[in-house]
Amino acid sequence: MAVGSPPTMRRRQLGRELRRLREGAGLHLEQLADQLRCSPSRLSRIETARIRISPGTVHEILDVLGITDPRRDRLVSLAREAAEPGWWHPYADALSYEYATYLAMESEAVSLRSYQPLVVHGLLQTEAYAQAVIGKRLKDQAERAAKIGARMRRQDALTRADPLGLRLVQGEAALRRPVGGARVMREQLHRLLEASELPNVQIHVSPFATGELTSMHGPFSILDFLDRTDPSVVYLEHVVGEVYTESPEIMAECAAVFESLVVDALTVDESREFIERLAREVGPG
Repeated sequence: MAVGSPPTMRRRQLGRELRRLREGAGLHLEQLADQLRCSPSRLSRIETARIRISPGTVHEILDVLGITDPRRDRLVSLAREAAEPGWWHPYADALSYEYATYLAMESEAVSLRSYQPLVVHGLLQTEAYAQAVIGKRLKDQAERAAKIGARMRRQDALTRADPLGLRLVQGEAALRRPVGGARVMREQLHRLLEASELPNVQIHVSPFATGELTSMHGPFSILDFLDRTDPSVVYLEHVVGEVYTESPEIMAECAAVFESLVVDALTVDESREFIERLAREVGPG
């Protein structure tokens, strides 16, 4: 279950700017918290976007910091925008905090680079495929329905007015494993072909024939944002949960690995031909 409210990009921007202003004023966290009559831990959670902050609280912080110029109106407006619930809100109780946070960031990203070796990427899954994957590990019907609903809803990012740019390295294993049976898999392969026609989607299949890869580990994603002040985010999936980081060192390493995976993978056109061939090979079911 999700705990707390996932930080949107606006809330992360607001927290960073409030921290920058506090540090610019020469105040330690404890000093500002004392003047605001709140705990340092609460102020820390505000600056790290772990909790929502009301426009009124922003006014109080800016009063203490002596901010009276146009930055004040901009930050208060940012607080109002950050308070608006995201599309994932109805599903939040069924999602981990980390995954809900990822969805919040993905919904505001301009581009996504992702490596998925074992399953079809969630942005490209059919509902039947998602039901087979999620239903295998979740028996609670309400939780399963919420997770499937969230997975389908997030796919709007690829067809919205300002669509998310997706560059995907998709492992051959995911394309050959008959998840849900032949009929479901055939529909899934056709869904990948349809998505590959979108101008904002590039699919590179990483075939078995390539042999050893730069990365023989698990899936990862890199999110990039329009605002240059928003650092790119690396999202890592593993068996016990999800981790996301803004570490420049990890970001640089993952970006280099991703480009190497693209070089080793099939081209976009070759990948489309590969998927078409697999779709023809899938037997009746």
